[in-house]
Amino acid sequence: MNPVTSARLLLVLAAVLWSLGSLFVRFLREPTALGLHDPPLTPLQIAFFRGLFGGAVLLTMVRRIDVTFRPLMGAMVLTFTVMCGLYMSALSLGPAANAIFLQNTAPVWVYLFAVYALGEAASRRGWQAVLLGGLGAVVIVAGNWPHDLPPDEQQTQVLILLMGVGSGLWYAGVVLFLRVLRNESPAWLVSLNLLGTSATLGVYVMLRYGVGGFVDWVTAPTMGQLALLAVFGVVQMAMPYWLFARGLRHVSPHEAGIITLLEPLLNPLWAYLITPDKDTPTPAMWLGGALILAALVWRYVPDRRAVP
Repeated sequence: MNPVTSARLLLVLAAVLWSLGSLFVRFLREPTALGLHDPPLTPLQIAFFRGLFGGAVLLTMVRRIDVTFRPLMGAMVLTFTVMCGLYMSALSLGPAANAIFLQNTAPVWVYLFAVYALGEAASRRGWQAVLLGGLGAVVIVAGNWPHDLPPDEQQTQVLILLMGVGSGLWYAGVVLFLRVLRNESPAWLVSLNLLGTSATLGVYVMLRYGVGGFVDWVTAPTMGQLALLAVFGVVQMAMPYWLFARGLRHVSPHEAGIITLLEPLLNPLWAYLITPDKDTPTPAMWLGGALILAALVWRYVPDRRAVP
Protein backbone atom coordinates (compact mmCIF):
# COMPACT_ATOMS: atom_id res chain seq x y z
CA MET A 1 0.00 0.00 0.00
CA ASN A 2 1.48 3.38 -0.99
CA PRO A 3 1.87 6.18 1.61
CA VAL A 4 -0.97 8.31 0.21
CA THR A 5 -3.49 5.46 0.39
CA SER A 6 -2.35 4.64 3.93
CA ALA A 7 -2.72 8.30 4.91
CA ARG A 8 -6.25 8.41 3.53
CA LEU A 9 -7.19 5.33 5.52
CA LEU A 10 -5.76 6.94 8.66
CA LEU A 11 -7.91 10.02 8.03
CA VAL A 12 -11.01 7.88 7.51
CA LEU A 13 -10.31 6.11 10.80
CA ALA A 14 -9.78 9.46 12.53
CA ALA A 15 -13.14 10.70 11.24
CA VAL A 16 -14.87 7.51 12.43
CA LEU A 17 -13.35 7.84 15.91
CA TRP A 18 -14.25 11.52 16.13
CA SER A 19 -17.83 10.62 15.18
CA LEU A 20 -18.21 8.40 18.25
CA GLY A 21 -18.89 11.38 20.51
CA SER A 22 -22.66 11.01 20.32
CA LEU A 23 -22.36 7.27 21.04
CA PHE A 24 -20.44 7.84 24.27
CA VAL A 25 -22.77 10.64 25.36
CA ARG A 26 -25.85 8.50 24.80
CA PHE A 27 -24.33 5.61 26.79
CA LEU A 28 -23.70 8.04 29.66
CA ARG A 29 -27.03 9.87 29.50
CA GLU A 30 -29.67 7.37 28.33
CA PRO A 31 -30.82 3.99 29.73
CA THR A 32 -29.01 1.20 27.85
CA ALA A 33 -27.95 -2.38 28.54
CA LEU A 34 -24.67 -1.00 29.96
CA GLY A 35 -26.55 0.72 32.78
CA LEU A 36 -24.13 3.68 32.84
CA HIS A 37 -26.77 6.42 32.93
CA ASP A 38 -27.10 6.26 36.72
CA PRO A 39 -26.11 8.34 38.60
CA PRO A 40 -26.89 10.95 35.94
CA LEU A 41 -23.88 12.99 34.84
CA THR A 42 -24.28 16.57 33.66
CA PRO A 43 -22.87 17.68 30.28
CA LEU A 44 -20.20 19.69 32.12
CA GLN A 45 -19.10 16.62 34.08
CA ILE A 46 -18.74 14.69 30.83
CA ALA A 47 -16.73 17.55 29.28
CA PHE A 48 -14.53 17.71 32.41
CA PHE A 49 -13.57 14.05 32.41
CA ARG A 50 -13.26 13.75 28.62
CA GLY A 51 -10.83 16.66 28.64
CA LEU A 52 -8.92 15.27 31.60
CA PHE A 53 -8.36 11.80 30.16
CA GLY A 54 -7.90 12.86 26.54
CA GLY A 55 -5.57 15.72 27.43
CA ALA A 56 -3.43 13.53 29.70
CA VAL A 57 -2.88 11.01 26.90
CA LEU A 58 -2.13 13.69 24.31
CA LEU A 59 0.35 15.29 26.68
CA THR A 60 2.55 12.20 26.38
CA MET A 61 2.98 13.05 22.66
CA VAL A 62 4.33 16.52 23.44
CA ARG A 63 8.08 17.06 23.43
CA ARG A 64 9.50 19.22 26.21
CA ILE A 65 10.83 21.67 23.63
CA ASP A 66 7.27 22.20 22.36
CA VAL A 67 5.90 23.35 25.72
CA THR A 68 5.49 27.12 25.43
CA PHE A 69 3.18 29.70 26.98
CA ARG A 70 1.82 32.78 25.25
CA PRO A 71 -0.86 35.22 26.51
CA LEU A 72 -3.23 34.21 23.70
CA MET A 73 -3.25 30.62 24.93
CA GLY A 74 -5.29 31.59 27.99
CA ALA A 75 -7.98 33.16 25.81
CA MET A 76 -7.88 30.11 23.52
CA VAL A 77 -8.47 27.75 26.45
CA LEU A 78 -11.41 29.82 27.72
CA THR A 79 -12.92 29.86 24.23
CA PHE A 80 -12.44 26.11 23.89
CA THR A 81 -14.04 25.57 27.32
CA VAL A 82 -17.16 27.55 26.42
CA MET A 83 -17.39 25.73 23.08
CA CYS A 84 -17.13 22.33 24.78
CA GLY A 85 -19.73 23.24 27.38
CA LEU A 86 -22.22 24.47 24.79
CA TYR A 87 -21.64 21.57 22.40
CA MET A 88 -21.79 18.89 25.08
CA SER A 89 -24.97 20.44 26.49
CA ALA A 90 -26.64 20.62 23.06
CA LEU A 91 -25.56 17.06 22.27
CA SER A 92 -26.69 15.69 25.64
CA LEU A 93 -30.04 17.47 25.89
CA GLY A 94 -31.22 17.53 22.27
CA PRO A 95 -31.04 15.56 19.02
CA ALA A 96 -27.47 14.76 18.03
CA ALA A 97 -27.93 15.89 14.41
CA ASN A 98 -28.88 19.42 15.48
CA ALA A 99 -25.83 19.84 17.72
CA ILE A 100 -23.40 18.32 15.22
CA PHE A 101 -24.54 20.18 12.11
CA LEU A 102 -24.85 23.51 13.92
CA GLN A 103 -21.34 23.18 15.32
CA ASN A 104 -20.09 22.52 11.80
CA THR A 105 -21.17 26.02 10.76
CA ALA A 106 -17.88 27.19 12.34
CA PRO A 107 -16.07 27.63 8.97
CA VAL A 108 -18.82 30.08 7.95
CA TRP A 109 -18.18 32.28 10.99
CA VAL A 110 -14.40 31.95 10.55
CA TYR A 111 -14.70 33.21 6.97
CA LEU A 112 -16.85 36.19 7.98
CA PHE A 113 -14.47 37.15 10.79
CA ALA A 114 -11.42 36.75 8.54
CA VAL A 115 -12.94 39.04 5.90
CA TYR A 116 -14.37 41.75 8.15
CA ALA A 117 -12.00 41.72 11.15
CA LEU A 118 -8.71 40.52 9.69
CA GLY A 119 -9.09 42.15 6.29
CA GLU A 120 -8.52 38.96 4.30
CA ALA A 121 -9.57 38.96 0.65
CA ALA A 122 -13.12 37.77 -0.02
CA SER A 123 -14.02 35.48 -2.89
CA ARG A 124 -17.20 34.50 -4.71
CA ARG A 125 -16.63 30.87 -3.69
CA GLY A 126 -16.27 31.88 -0.05
CA TRP A 127 -19.49 33.90 -0.07
CA GLN A 128 -21.34 31.04 -1.73
CA ALA A 129 -20.20 28.74 1.10
CA VAL A 130 -21.31 31.33 3.68
CA LEU A 131 -24.74 31.54 2.05
CA LEU A 132 -25.16 27.75 2.00
CA GLY A 133 -23.95 27.28 5.57
CA GLY A 134 -25.99 30.17 6.95
CA LEU A 135 -29.10 28.93 5.16
CA GLY A 136 -28.53 25.44 6.58
CA ALA A 137 -28.34 26.82 10.12
CA VAL A 138 -31.54 28.84 9.59
CA VAL A 139 -33.36 25.76 8.26
CA ILE A 140 -32.34 23.65 11.28
CA VAL A 141 -33.25 26.31 13.84
CA ALA A 142 -36.53 27.33 12.15
CA GLY A 143 -37.56 23.75 11.38
CA ASN A 144 -36.97 22.63 14.96
CA TRP A 145 -38.39 25.72 16.66
CA PRO A 146 -40.76 24.41 19.35
CA HIS A 147 -44.48 24.83 18.78
CA ASP A 148 -47.49 23.76 20.82
CA LEU A 149 -45.39 23.04 23.90
CA PRO A 150 -45.79 24.34 27.46
CA PRO A 151 -43.82 27.58 27.98
CA ASP A 152 -41.15 25.91 30.13
CA GLU A 153 -40.52 23.20 27.54
CA GLN A 154 -40.46 25.78 24.75
CA GLN A 155 -37.78 27.76 26.56
CA THR A 156 -35.71 24.61 27.10
CA GLN A 157 -35.90 23.59 23.43
CA VAL A 158 -35.02 27.10 22.26
CA LEU A 159 -32.07 27.15 24.65
CA ILE A 160 -30.81 23.82 23.28
CA LEU A 161 -30.99 25.17 19.71
CA LEU A 162 -29.17 28.35 20.71
CA MET A 163 -26.47 26.31 22.44
CA GLY A 164 -25.92 24.45 19.17
CA VAL A 165 -25.58 27.73 17.26
CA GLY A 166 -23.34 29.11 20.00
CA SER A 167 -21.05 26.09 19.87
CA GLY A 168 -20.44 26.81 16.18
CA LEU A 169 -19.61 30.45 16.92
CA TRP A 170 -17.23 29.61 19.75
CA TYR A 171 -15.68 26.80 17.72
CA ALA A 172 -14.92 29.41 15.08
CA GLY A 173 -13.09 31.34 17.78
CA VAL A 174 -11.02 28.27 18.60
CA VAL A 175 -10.12 27.85 14.91
CA LEU A 176 -9.01 31.48 14.72
CA PHE A 177 -6.80 31.10 17.78
CA LEU A 178 -5.26 27.96 16.27
CA ARG A 179 -4.54 29.92 13.09
CA VAL A 180 -2.76 32.65 15.03
CA LEU A 181 -0.83 30.03 17.04
CA ARG A 182 -0.12 27.81 14.01
CA ASN A 183 3.64 27.84 14.64
CA GLU A 184 3.15 26.10 17.99
CA SER A 185 3.04 22.32 18.41
CA PRO A 186 -0.47 21.03 17.49
CA ALA A 187 -0.22 18.27 20.11
CA TRP A 188 0.63 20.86 22.76
CA LEU A 189 -2.24 23.16 21.75
CA VAL A 190 -4.83 20.37 21.76
CA SER A 191 -3.66 18.90 25.07
CA LEU A 192 -3.58 22.40 26.56
CA ASN A 193 -7.16 23.00 25.42
CA LEU A 194 -8.41 19.70 26.83
CA LEU A 195 -6.61 19.93 30.17
CA GLY A 196 -7.39 23.64 30.36
CA THR A 197 -11.08 22.86 29.89
CA SER A 198 -10.99 20.44 32.82
CA ALA A 199 -9.16 22.96 35.00
CA THR A 200 -11.52 25.81 34.06
CA LEU A 201 -14.65 23.75 34.67
CA GLY A 202 -13.21 22.53 37.96
CA VAL A 203 -12.54 26.10 39.12
CA TYR A 204 -16.02 27.17 38.01
CA VAL A 205 -17.69 24.40 40.02
CA MET A 206 -15.51 25.12 43.05
CA LEU A 207 -16.31 28.84 42.98
CA ARG A 208 -20.02 28.19 42.56
CA TYR A 209 -20.52 25.29 44.97
CA GLY A 210 -17.48 25.42 47.23
CA VAL A 211 -14.78 22.83 47.83
CA GLY A 212 -17.27 20.31 49.23
CA GLY A 213 -19.52 20.72 46.20
CA PHE A 214 -16.56 20.22 43.88
CA VAL A 215 -15.52 17.04 45.70
CA ASP A 216 -19.07 15.68 45.41
CA TRP A 217 -19.18 16.69 41.73
CA VAL A 218 -15.88 15.09 40.78
CA THR A 219 -16.46 11.88 42.76
CA ALA A 220 -20.03 11.35 41.51
CA PRO A 221 -19.23 8.98 38.59
CA THR A 222 -19.14 5.25 39.28
CA MET A 223 -16.11 3.17 38.33
CA GLY A 224 -17.96 1.98 35.23
CA GLN A 225 -18.72 5.55 34.21
CA LEU A 226 -15.11 6.60 34.82
CA ALA A 227 -13.89 3.73 32.66
CA LEU A 228 -16.17 4.80 29.81
CA LEU A 229 -15.17 8.45 30.25
CA ALA A 230 -11.51 7.40 30.01
CA VAL A 231 -12.23 5.49 26.80
CA PHE A 232 -14.22 8.51 25.58
CA GLY A 233 -11.27 10.84 26.10
CA VAL A 234 -8.67 8.51 24.61
CA VAL A 235 -10.62 7.00 21.70
CA GLN A 236 -12.67 10.02 20.65
CA MET A 237 -10.08 12.76 21.29
CA ALA A 238 -6.48 11.56 21.64
CA MET A 239 -6.32 8.76 19.06
CA PRO A 240 -8.05 10.63 16.20
CA TYR A 241 -5.73 13.59 16.68
CA TRP A 242 -2.68 11.30 16.39
CA LEU A 243 -4.12 9.61 13.29
CA PHE A 244 -5.03 12.94 11.71
CA ALA A 245 -1.55 14.36 12.29
CA ARG A 246 0.04 11.32 10.65
CA GLY A 247 -2.38 11.43 7.73
CA LEU A 248 -1.51 15.07 7.00
CA ARG A 249 2.07 14.02 6.24
CA HIS A 250 0.99 12.65 2.85
CA VAL A 251 -2.42 14.26 2.17
CA SER A 252 -3.21 17.93 1.55
CA PRO A 253 -5.29 19.85 4.13
CA HIS A 254 -8.07 20.30 1.56
CA GLU A 255 -8.35 16.57 0.93
CA ALA A 256 -8.12 15.87 4.66
CA GLY A 257 -11.00 18.30 5.21
CA ILE A 258 -13.15 16.46 2.68
CA ILE A 259 -12.35 13.01 4.13
CA THR A 260 -13.12 14.06 7.70
CA LEU A 261 -16.59 15.25 6.63
CA LEU A 262 -17.45 11.63 7.39
CA GLU A 263 -17.58 12.71 11.04
CA PRO A 264 -20.74 14.88 10.93
CA LEU A 265 -22.39 12.25 8.73
CA LEU A 266 -21.69 9.32 11.05
CA ASN A 267 -22.12 11.10 14.39
CA PRO A 268 -25.95 11.36 14.25
CA LEU A 269 -26.13 7.77 12.99
CA TRP A 270 -24.53 6.35 16.16
CA ALA A 271 -26.92 8.35 18.33
CA TYR A 272 -29.90 7.14 16.29
CA LEU A 273 -28.85 3.50 16.78
CA ILE A 274 -28.88 3.99 20.57
CA THR A 275 -31.91 6.28 20.98
CA PRO A 276 -34.02 6.27 17.79
CA ASP A 277 -36.94 7.88 19.62
CA LYS A 278 -34.81 10.94 20.42
CA ASP A 279 -32.47 11.04 17.44
CA THR A 280 -34.64 10.32 14.41
CA PRO A 281 -33.71 13.17 12.02
CA THR A 282 -36.51 15.51 10.99
CA PRO A 283 -36.84 16.84 7.41
CA ALA A 284 -35.39 20.16 8.62
CA MET A 285 -32.34 18.34 10.03
CA TRP A 286 -31.78 16.51 6.73
CA LEU A 287 -32.14 19.65 4.61
CA GLY A 288 -30.19 21.93 6.92
CA GLY A 289 -27.45 19.36 7.42
CA ALA A 290 -27.17 18.81 3.67
CA LEU A 291 -26.78 22.56 3.09
CA ILE A 292 -24.09 22.86 5.78
CA LEU A 293 -22.18 19.86 4.41
CA ALA A 294 -22.46 21.31 0.90
CA ALA A 295 -20.99 24.56 2.20
CA LEU A 296 -18.08 22.70 3.79
CA VAL A 297 -17.40 20.70 0.63
CA TRP A 298 -17.52 23.89 -1.44
CA ARG A 299 -14.98 25.52 0.90
CA TYR A 300 -12.62 22.53 1.07
CA VAL A 301 -12.59 21.35 -2.55
CA PRO A 302 -9.81 23.20 -4.41
CA ASP A 303 -10.94 25.49 -7.22
CA ARG A 304 -9.37 23.89 -10.29
CA ARG A 305 -9.91 27.05 -12.31
CA ALA A 306 -7.41 28.78 -10.04
CA VAL A 307 -4.69 26.32 -11.02
CA PRO A 308 -2.63 27.59 -14.01
